[in-house]
Amino acid sequence: MKKILAIIKPFKVEEVKDALTKINVNGMTISEVKGFGRQKGHKEVYRGAEYQTDFVPKVEISIALDDDMVDEVVKTIVETAKTGKIGDGKIFIQPIEEVVRIRTSETGSAAL
Repeated sequence: MKKILAIIKPFKVEEVKDALTKINVNGMTISEVKGFGRQKGHKEVYRGAEYQTDFVPKVEISIALDDDMVDEVVKTIVETAKTGKIGDGKIFIQPIEEVVRIRTSETGSAAL
């Protein structure tokens, strides 16, 4: 099993969620986060005054899935979230040792 952690632009969330649902991703957790990468924040204008924003708003999507779905999920996220501009985000793939469904005590893939 693997955990996919994708950091994407906020306006792409619904599009990515819909695309993942179409390829039978059964669940995901979405969190609003802030951070920066190579772009080191950006400048904004508010009431005529320009100021530097160090942390850029992003959305973090977390998905636990079987190993055989990883390539398709990553491909779907990249194709859907990509704008071609700086700050499109990143995808991290991590191993999961075990999963337990609290309600039924199911473990492993059955708990997903």
